[in-house]
Amino acid sequence: MLAESDPWFYGLDETLHLSRVFARLGAAAVLGGLVGLERQEEGKAAGMRTHMLVALGAALFVLVPMEAGVAPDRLTPVIQGLTTGIGFLGAGVILKLTQERQIQGITSAATLWTTAAIGMAVGLGWLWPAVAAVLIAWIILFLLGWLEYRFPKWWKK
Repeated sequence: MLAESDPWFYGLDETLHLSRVFARLGAAAVLGGLVGLERQEEGKAAGMRTHMLVALGAALFVLVPMEAGVAPDRLTPVIQGLTTGIGFLGAGVILKLTQERQIQGITSAATLWTTAAIGMAVGLGWLWPAVAAVLIAWIILFLLGWLEYRFPKWWKK
């Protein structure tokens, strides 16, 4: 039974709290979508929406314990669990084509892993490292992708 002082939902009566939660979750989703945009353009199964949800989920997993008052040093197991768990999601994106003896999806798996890290950073309140990571990811995905297309002999054996 709830005590008289227990709210139905925590934080709904605090404007600053609500603003912080929405800002962090929204920023995580937007930054994740920016990474997923390139995968979407390439026609990959793990596109923009998938990346947005991964970043949002990762941000939520670290934000809720912080908002509940968990000490920052106690978030280490949460971060470790997220890092491991996203590896399983990424592994599901990787596809081995037996006939062609090819493996596909490694870049998408790597972008999902990076997107989870971006979401964790934003959830913890570290917006600028997350923005820097998105910019670097774009350089890797767009610029190096263009170079790979333009100069295929450099990239393919």
